Amino acid sequence: MNPGSPSIGSASILVVDDIEANRELLARRLQRQGLSVTLAATGADAIALVQQQAFDLVLCDIMMPGISGYEVLEYLKQDSKLRHIPVVMISALDDVDTVVRCIELGAEDYLFKPFHPTLLKARVNACLEKKRLRDQEQAYWHQLEAEKEKSERLLLSILPKTVAEQLKHDQSTIAESFAEASVLFADIVGFTQIFTTRPAIEVVSLLNEVFSTFDHLAERYGLEKIKTIGDAYMVVGGIPLSRVDHAEAIAEMALEMQAAIAQLNQHKGESLQLRIGISSGPVVAGVIGTKKFIYDLWGDTVNTASRMEAQGLPGCIQLTEFTRHHLKDKYQIEPRGSISIKGKGEMLTYLLNGRL
Repeated sequence: MNPGSPSIGSASILVVDDIEANRELLARRLQRQGLSVTLAATGADAIALVQQQAFDLVLCDIMMPGISGYEVLEYLKQDSKLRHIPVVMISALDDVDTVVRCIELGAEDYLFKPFHPTLLKARVNACLEKKRLRDQEQAYWHQLEAEKEKSERLLLSILPKTVAEQLKHDQSTIAESFAEASVLFADIVGFTQIFTTRPAIEVVSLLNEVFSTFDHLAERYGLEKIKTIGDAYMVVGGIPLSRVDHAEAIAEMALEMQAAIAQLNQHKGESLQLRIGISSGPVVAGVIGTKKFIYDLWGDTVNTASRMEAQGLPGCIQLTEFTRHHLKDKYQIEPRGSISIKGKGEMLTYLLNGRL
């Protein structure tokens, strides 16, 4: 049984009738079943009570001065927070039209006056059992929705939203080519030495703090984090949604990453340095495999960005010629000169020093 759904014996009943003797009679018979009973002498009192406290069942007379039982029933069924409460209409009117009207308005059941105690007990218990089952169903539904939302958040923490939506509808390989994107690799200089001289949990905690800061920066600049490998961080601009300012967004993040490391060094007494490499050009992005899949990038642009980082300078941001071309009018960029890049030969590279 759902913990939030009361058992029949502990249910709370609202009895609405303008005749005191009827109210008291119903109250006594319901209380013998161990039910908690609240009395209302008018339709207005009933409406006020349902707004103030929770009830598992309402027994409502039809013919009352002022607000009739019909109106109380209509009010309950039109309120999204109250419509789940079952209502049993009680009246001396025994014509079919009256019963039909009550059922059409949403009543759970109908009892004629004078009612038989055994019939009253059976109808009340049946209504309470139905409500208990409905409450249980709703609890399961909410739990299912909560689990679904949790799964959605987990999926979106791994994959871009557009890719996640596509993957949910198509389990085949997902791959897409992008004519232009900018890829950034960052690495913590001398991380291996740090790892060998400190407790592992301390190093992992430090790395988590650094990468969490980078994650916030990626979100701020609308970039897509691809992955972390050890102490390396990879992020891309211009995918899965194309944007013309992909290089600028990546450059801004690179500068903010350096500033974040400087701030961390100051606050924690560390001496960390980043080596950052950026390359721009065409890439292929997608998801492959069926287990522990990730959104990944492939292509010469990716390999070149990795080389820019690996053969860069500590504390510096190294760019390719194509990336420099995108940034030259807005940033302080100086030539580093021609360097030998593995698999590429001699390449002209540049250093991004700041904003103009």
